[in-house]
Amino acid sequence: MDGKRLATINTPRSAKALLEFLNQPSAIGKFYKAHIFIDFWNLQLSVNSAATSSYRLDWLKISPWLITQASNAVGRALSFDGTHVYMSYSPNSKKDAALRDFATNVLSRFAGVQVSMVERKAQTSPVCPACHQPITSCPHCGNAIRRTVEKGVDTAIVTDMVKFAWEGALEVAILVSSDRDFIPAVHMLTAKGFKVINAHFPPTGMNLAGECWASIDIKKGLPDLSR
Repeated sequence: MDGKRLATINTPRSAKALLEFLNQPSAIGKFYKAHIFIDFWNLQLSVNSAATSSYRLDWLKISPWLITQASNAVGRALSFDGTHVYMSYSPNSKKDAALRDFATNVLSRFAGVQVSMVERKAQTSPVCPACHQPITSCPHCGNAIRRTVEKGVDTAIVTDMVKFAWEGALEVAILVSSDRDFIPAVHMLTAKGFKVINAHFPPTGMNLAGECWASIDIKKGLPDLSR
């Protein structure tokens, strides 16, 4: 039997408890194969806006909590078949260097978690509206102006959702994002009989949530998801 069947119980608070949680038998016969897809920066910035500056998200608790909430929404046990975290980074940023270290050496080692790193692309310099020349340095301090833009994260998430669905490895997709750009992909998967459950921070992301089969209010779960 593929996957690890989950029942609705309290979220585990340690790595050992997580493994026990993921491997416990379900009292419900039929279960759906479920994958979790997390837009890292969308989630992290939403947490920053909704919680205090001292709040710290416990990534060890996220997958079990989301599976439990989604199972309640579906009304059946879910098979936890993986969490996929998509994260953009700037290669020249010291802060992002620490983030990459966390993603590679901590987050990716959690049970069932895979991390996809997407390098941010350089963005063209702003242009003077008068002479139409690029502004490559700050006119006040003289420092170089370097801008980057996140490209490829949304595409990677959609590609993986569709791939797992078409391979028969997914029946329920738990999408952690508030980005309405996912709506066309949700429509396509829904039309083929797959269930997409959106986890977000109301009232942000209501357009996407309204197009999904069900939604999860992460804001209500923040106390359970803290370190």
